[in-house]
Amino acid sequence: MPDYPLLVESFLSRADVQINGDNPWDIHVHHPGFYKRAILERTIGMGEAFMDGWWTCDQVDELFCRLAAAQINQKFDFPLHEKVKIFLSGMINLQTRPRSQKVIREHYNLQSDVILSCLDAYKQYSCGYFKETDDLEVAQQQKLEMICSKLDLSSQDRVLDIGCGYGGFAKYAAEKYHCEVVGITPSDRQTLFAKEFCQGLPVSIIQKDYRDFQGQFSKIVSVGMVEHVGYKNYRTLIEKVHDCLEDGGLFLLQTIGGHESVTTGDAWLMKYIFPNSMLPSASQLTRAAEGLFTLEDVHNFGSDYHKTLMAWHQNFVREWPRFNQSLDENFFRMWSYYLQHFAGTFKARMNQLWQFVFSKCGRSLSYNAIR
Repeated sequence: MPDYPLLVESFLSRADVQINGDNPWDIHVHHPGFYKRAILERTIGMGEAFMDGWWTCDQVDELFCRLAAAQINQKFDFPLHEKVKIFLSGMINLQTRPRSQKVIREHYNLQSDVILSCLDAYKQYSCGYFKETDDLEVAQQQKLEMICSKLDLSSQDRVLDIGCGYGGFAKYAAEKYHCEVVGITPSDRQTLFAKEFCQGLPVSIIQKDYRDFQGQFSKIVSVGMVEHVGYKNYRTLIEKVHDCLEDGGLFLLQTIGGHESVTTGDAWLMKYIFPNSMLPSASQLTRAAEGLFTLEDVHNFGSDYHKTLMAWHQNFVREWPRFNQSLDENFFRMWSYYLQHFAGTFKARMNQLWQFVFSKCGRSLSYNAIR
C-alpha cells in the first residue's frame, strides 16, 4: 500500500513546502485522509479537502505560487477520471448553448451577491491595472480608461460589449465618453443589475447568447468572457465580432490565458466555480482571427491579477458576516480557496492576462499602442 504522507511530503519538498512547518505557505494537516485525497484526486482532492477543513495554510496564494513554479502537477500522472475528462473534452463541445448556461446558473446567478461584495464601484469582475497604485478602485478605473483609450472611443461611437457582466464598462464608457453602448449577457441576474446600474445613460442591456446577436457597431469589446467560450467556439465568436464590426472599427479582447493550448480547464475550478470553462492560449485566439482581423497590439499584465484577486479576497472576508447566516463555512472556505489559489497561479506567471486589439483586415489607418 502506498505511503501517502511520504509521497505528499516528497512532492511538496520540491516547492520548499512542509507539512506543519513554520513558514506561512506551509500546509497544516488536520485530518489524516488529506494525504490520500491529494495523491489520488489531485486538484479535486486538494480543493475539496480544504473545503472540508482537512488542511489549512496561512498564505494559500504563496503556497500555490510555489507549487506552480515547481510544476508539481507535472510530476505525477493524471488519475483516470481526469484522463477521461480530457479525452471527452476533445470530442465534445463543452460550451454549447445548453452547456454554457451551467456557469450562468451556478456562478453568475447563484453566487452573484457574493461576487458583487468583492468588487469595486464599477463592479469589474476582471483584472484591474495596478499601474503606480495598490488601490483596487484606482486600478479598475485605470483598466477601464485604458480600454477606452485603446479603442479610441468618442461620442460618435456605438459600442458593443460582449459579456457585459454587471455593466461597469458600459457605465464608464457612456459617462466618460458619451458614446452609445449595447451590452449583452446570458445571465438574468447580470441583466437586471446592469440595467439598473446604467439607468439614465445611453446604454442598452440585452440578455442574449453572443451567437444569436446581430447589429452594427464601430467598436466592440469583450472582457473576461472568452474563458467561457471554449476552444471549439473561438472561431464562431470571432466571426460574430467580424459580422457586427463596421469597416475601420476596432475590437478589444481581454482574457485570462495559459502558456499551452488545452481542451479543458482545472478540475476543481470547473466543478465548483466555472463549469465547462477553460483558458485559451494566445495561438488559439490568433488562429481564430486569421483572415478576419489584423492583430494590432497585445498587452500582458497578468501579474496584476494576483493583486486583483487578493483585493477581492480581502473584500470577501470583510463582507462575509453579511452572508454567514445563509451560506455555510464550507462555502466560505470554497470561495477563499478559489480566490487565493487562482491568485497564486498568476503570481507564479503560470496564468496570463492579455488585452488583444484587433482591426478588420484591410483597415488603412495606423494604430498606436497605448499603455
